[in-house]
Amino acid sequence: MSEAIALQRPAVALPWRLLRLLPGVALLFAIGYLGKVTEALLRDYGKAHHLALPNIEYVLWAIVFGLIIANTVGVAQIFRPGVATYDFWLKAGIVLLGARFLLGDVLKLGRVSLALVAIELAVAIGVMTLLGRWFRLKPKLTSLLAIGSSICGVSAIIAAKGAIEADDDDATFAIAAILALGAFGLFAYPAIGHLLHMSDHAFGVWAGLAVDNTAEAAAAGAIYSDVAGKVAVLTKSTRNAMIGFVVLAYAIYWASRGQAKTVQGKAAFLWQKFPKFVLGFLFVSLLATFQVFDKVQIASLANLSRWAFLLTFAGVGLKTDFREIKRQGVRPFVVGALAELTITAITLVLVLAAAAIFSL
Repeated sequence: MSEAIALQRPAVALPWRLLRLLPGVALLFAIGYLGKVTEALLRDYGKAHHLALPNIEYVLWAIVFGLIIANTVGVAQIFRPGVATYDFWLKAGIVLLGARFLLGDVLKLGRVSLALVAIELAVAIGVMTLLGRWFRLKPKLTSLLAIGSSICGVSAIIAAKGAIEADDDDATFAIAAILALGAFGLFAYPAIGHLLHMSDHAFGVWAGLAVDNTAEAAAAGAIYSDVAGKVAVLTKSTRNAMIGFVVLAYAIYWASRGQAKTVQGKAAFLWQKFPKFVLGFLFVSLLATFQVFDKVQIASLANLSRWAFLLTFAGVGLKTDFREIKRQGVRPFVVGALAELTITAITLVLVLAAAAIFSL
């Protein structure tokens, strides 16, 4: 009898877990769709009344509506499990986006962006480490900030926390700092790009290099233009692919100091940390290159990708609670802000130079 009950529990638990996600996913959809409706209404109103209203993309509206909810009434507990799926929708959107890239285009961009990514990694790690020491942050907090700013924000911090055996408080501080700076970048980067009259391609590369979290990088690019959004995702995915190597290097460093476990099996470690959605993106791009999809199917996959990103951008707003960030303290934000400003300026110069040389 007890064995029968044990067998039934997983079957019951899975539908229940899925049901728990529905309210939050529905909230993501509602906010994202409200963003699309708001964009369309303002555009139609401007046309009807012959007004030159700014064309604010649904991406920004979805983020703003999410921010308003998160920082006023807050996100109720019933919605939180579903809202947390925004990272899944981000990865699904990136994989589906592969249908819009031929593998030759990916490799061509990869050669340029890979060199820029290598420079960005060295600059971000060096600057964040130096500032962390100057401001006397805890060493492992400095490591987490360096890893987060050089690779992929929150995901990199979470991946590194266990590898270097950092305290929960250090990880919380680092995540809060990265989230706050990412939220600022969403609004600042597109404005800077327009001020400098950057091309869609160049801005996408810059957003992919300078914005830490993948969701915020995709959003910043999409706010600028559809093309910039695609390029930002591709460039950011190149950065993401480096996560295993960077986390491994830090794990070995802290293990050599007797403050983390020695890494057993470096190849297995790298595979564990490698973002699998990058492989999914490349696989779908490979299928598109060999014309496995016809034009209608590519259009459908691209549309599904946009819907997935719609949920992602709503989640970015809902997950950014400035009141919680404020409670984490000031020093990590000062260090993070100074480092990000430096990284922003250096990557901007690099991209503008590459645009002039390689016609990005």
